[in-house]
Amino acid sequence: MKSDKSKQRPFVLHTRVVTGTGGGPEKTILNSPRFLQPYGIDSACLFMRPPEDRGFASLEAKAAAADAPIIGVDDRGPLDRSVLTECIRICKERNVDIWHGHDYKSNALGLWVRRHHPMHLVTTAHGWVRFTAKTPLYYCIDRFCMKRHDRVICVSQDLQQRCLGLGIRDDRLSLIDNAIVAEDYDPSPPTLAERRRFGFDDQHILLGAAGRLSEEKGFAHLISAVYRLVRSGHPVGLLIAGEGHLKETLEQQIRDLQLENHVRLTGFLKDPRELYRAIDVFVLSSLREGLPNVVLEAMASGRAVVTTNVNGIPRLVESGRNGIVVNADSVDHLFHGIRDVLESDHERQQIAQSGRETVETRFSFQRRMEHIVSIYRGLSRDLANRIAERPVSSHQLQTV
Repeated sequence: MKSDKSKQRPFVLHTRVVTGTGGGPEKTILNSPRFLQPYGIDSACLFMRPPEDRGFASLEAKAAAADAPIIGVDDRGPLDRSVLTECIRICKERNVDIWHGHDYKSNALGLWVRRHHPMHLVTTAHGWVRFTAKTPLYYCIDRFCMKRHDRVICVSQDLQQRCLGLGIRDDRLSLIDNAIVAEDYDPSPPTLAERRRFGFDDQHILLGAAGRLSEEKGFAHLISAVYRLVRSGHPVGLLIAGEGHLKETLEQQIRDLQLENHVRLTGFLKDPRELYRAIDVFVLSSLREGLPNVVLEAMASGRAVVTTNVNGIPRLVESGRNGIVVNADSVDHLFHGIRDVLESDHERQQIAQSGRETVETRFSFQRRMEHIVSIYRGLSRDLANRIAERPVSSHQLQTV
């Protein structure tokens, strides 16, 4: 005998393909379950990962810290039918109401799984970048799938316009900015001990950057800009946190410019807050992005930011007030933007303070999840009845 689903707590399954320790979207996914609970929603985070991927342990640790149920599914590639079988089993076992995809493969899987288990499909477009010859194929798959999802969430206006251009109906599109839990970030000034952890002292003004070591992040431009700053007599250091295929190329650039005492590649940091705590200024040198979580995190950490004018930045940073915005793909503009924020301690502190206030008032995770819950409630009358309109206590949920 089937249970009465109308009396069950709705279940949302966040899904994404991941390798290693993941990236910005994983932070949003792992923070979601604890913010959905007060609305009467149960959820879990399902990650498809290569078998024996050692980086997945880091995601499991982050999930435990965020009180997020996490499921790992071995994924041996596009011909591995066991991934579909396992996803169907999980959806049936947990009685999933909403499959929330976060990339092209999870979007495609959602369509297949729905043939075997009725549920609503929601996806978030986090941003598209070109990495390999196969990437255009992935875009085509994503376009096909998103048109068939009940709702598509975009994290920047640029992505929203691109989705409209793909033929996705306007009434199925929502623009919801990325957000973070500001309370998780300490805005107090850096200490000498925090700087020394990375080999710098308090005689340097320390810049920081973070992300995949790949072309679209523009780190070669940033290193060149730091070279010009050093040659101009500025006592700067630079930390770049992350891993990627350009590591050896960037290391060679650092050696060629004789910047070994000024620039360090830290590798992957389990807790990026260690980077934010050590630095004075965060720099985003990307050539393309959605709305970067790292900029939000740096602002929440009370650090002044210099950022290129990529897709989501105009909604977040007003140049000269809560950050400095420069043109993308230009060493010269990066150099001048960083130099401007270095020249006045007072201005740098004012920008940092305004950045923290921006995150607290406009980009809080609580506010973002209010919008997400509203989308979930709008999927059907049944879900509107089963999902609380506003967050309530556990006792109140039991009596609803």
